[in-house]
Amino acid sequence: MTEAILVVGATGLIGNLLVRKLVADGRDNELHLLIRKPVEENYGAATVHVAPNEQWPEVTASIKAQQAVSCLGSTMKKAGSKQAFAAIDRDLVGAVGKAAKAAGARQFIAVSSTMANAEASGFYLKVKGQAEQLLREESFDRLDIIRPGLLRGERSNDPRLGESLAIIASPLMDRLLHGSLRRYRSIDAREVASAIAVLLEKEQAGVHIHENDAIWKLAEQETA
Repeated sequence: MTEAILVVGATGLIGNLLVRKLVADGRDNELHLLIRKPVEENYGAATVHVAPNEQWPEVTASIKAQQAVSCLGSTMKKAGSKQAFAAIDRDLVGAVGKAAKAAGARQFIAVSSTMANAEASGFYLKVKGQAEQLLREESFDRLDIIRPGLLRGERSNDPRLGESLAIIASPLMDRLLHGSLRRYRSIDAREVASAIAVLLEKEQAGVHIHENDAIWKLAEQETA
């Protein structure tokens, strides 16, 4: 029996690529997408749920998916304030995770950030780490935390000047990052989406952290 999959943040850079991949692979019959505003996109047989953020935990609970993926991610500039940023990247992620667990989800996959740490001095990494901590507390049978480096990809509705400049410089910078520093290299969002698609087929229990090297290996499995 095919398990129901919920993707939260399906219109973002990674979420959209993941959904396209799942639809193309014929894995859309039990696919549910939770988004804030209607969009003109071919999602195949997937069921699209449109609701404001404050209703997402309630909608998540009603779907009762066995696997849930959070591709939520904002920026301080887009959110408008530290409080608004934390409300999405920590509080909403945690609330969706809690609702998914209560509704019977066995696996949760969350896109976080390299260096995420609940005790970090930097606000961004601290919030990301706190979100991870909230998800750990739910004790999913399997929790996959994705920590990519600088994401490369087309953000049609979310231009980020700082990231754009960093991406331009990334070919040179990547060559300088070796060993444990490889986690900071840039990575194509398509590779992250491919890795998530592979993780949806994994059953080994526990908490699994995936940084760049692990993400690249998973993406190779998807394309093999």
